[in-house]
Amino acid sequence: MRYDLNLLRVFLALMEERSVTRAADRLGITQPALSNSLNRLRDILHDPLFIRERYGMQPTPKAEELAPVIMEAIGQLDGLVFGQQAFDPTQSNMLVTIAPNSYVEYVLIPAVVARLQALAPGIKLRIMPYGNDLAETGVISGTTSLVMGRFVDPPDNLVVQHLMDDSLACVVRADHPDIGDTITKAQYETMKHVNVMPPGKMRAGLFQALDRHGLKREVAVSVTHFLSVPEVIATTDYCTTLPSHICRRLLGDTRLKILPTPVDLGTFPIDMAWHVRYRHDPAHRWLRTMIEEVARSV
Repeated sequence: MRYDLNLLRVFLALMEERSVTRAADRLGITQPALSNSLNRLRDILHDPLFIRERYGMQPTPKAEELAPVIMEAIGQLDGLVFGQQAFDPTQSNMLVTIAPNSYVEYVLIPAVVARLQALAPGIKLRIMPYGNDLAETGVISGTTSLVMGRFVDPPDNLVVQHLMDDSLACVVRADHPDIGDTITKAQYETMKHVNVMPPGKMRAGLFQALDRHGLKREVAVSVTHFLSVPEVIATTDYCTTLPSHICRRLLGDTRLKILPTPVDLGTFPIDMAWHVRYRHDPAHRWLRTMIEEVARSV
């Protein structure tokens, strides 16, 4: 029985989206057309492949077995085709969607925008939030070009690249009555703290670092973004623990002073990830290289 390559792309879209509606939208076809393609695949492979359940289309064991093989085959074909194409960033007017966590958006994205302005002024950038769920960013389906932050057990269809590491530091107001040029473990544990609660793994990383070193703190205020912290610290006797790259942005604020943490809390990684189908795409490869250079410069 003959088949066309589009049937395999339908299979991968359903495997990643687990929804006929979302898979059809992603492929730019109607739901009846996608259902027809799925029926053809079922006939060819002699298996239902996907079973409709309460929470979406669940793959059969046969589909789970075929998925990595088909993914690799499509990736190789895309690499062969894309590898023959040239990309000129100075002439591109494409729209790029990136999902950074709040740390990356604050630390790296301004420099990325500046680099785009200099090297590829026609490229437009759209930022999507990255919280706890990678699927919500669109990177697993490939509709989002890149996700940037921290990843735990990413799915097999994502390629992950390490970008940088950062450490932690403390911030108090410049005229704090009890804190000089250093902060002791005892002072840290008796002070009240401002805690940043961004979505995702970063907050878990800080909690784990504190636990590993037996460092306790009393959280008086929790905020949702790093931008909220300076105003709270400047008007209280509270302390906060922030990534060092963010603390460097606060050095110009004369109301604040940056101090080493009372114990070495180690570092945390920042990575970027993308769908395997973009591995050999020239435009995507240029974008990744540019972001990697920005991270190194930071």
